[in-house]
Amino acid sequence: MMFIVPPEADESVIGGVIDRITKIVSQAGGDVGKVDRWGRRRLAYEIARQGEGYYVVVAFTAEPSVIAELERSLHLADEVLRFKVVQRAA
Repeated sequence: MMFIVPPEADESVIGGVIDRITKIVSQAGGDVGKVDRWGRRRLAYEIARQGEGYYVVVAFTAEPSVIAELERSLHLADEVLRFKVVQRAA
């Protein structure tokens, strides 16, 4: 999963989103692996009048039903500009 928060987001905002993801995945019996913080990067196009964003990639293993709950939770999160969940090839 990759998510983007505004570039001025501080550590508490980023940590809060990571904690939210970890909690949802753990409650469903999944496991959060590597959290890779890419940092500030230029966006391909503006999102909510933002030209840059702070990118974070979270690798996790869980049942497919967890994705629906993650998407629901992150759609409601005002601090998340965009997110994308992809399945890695085995």
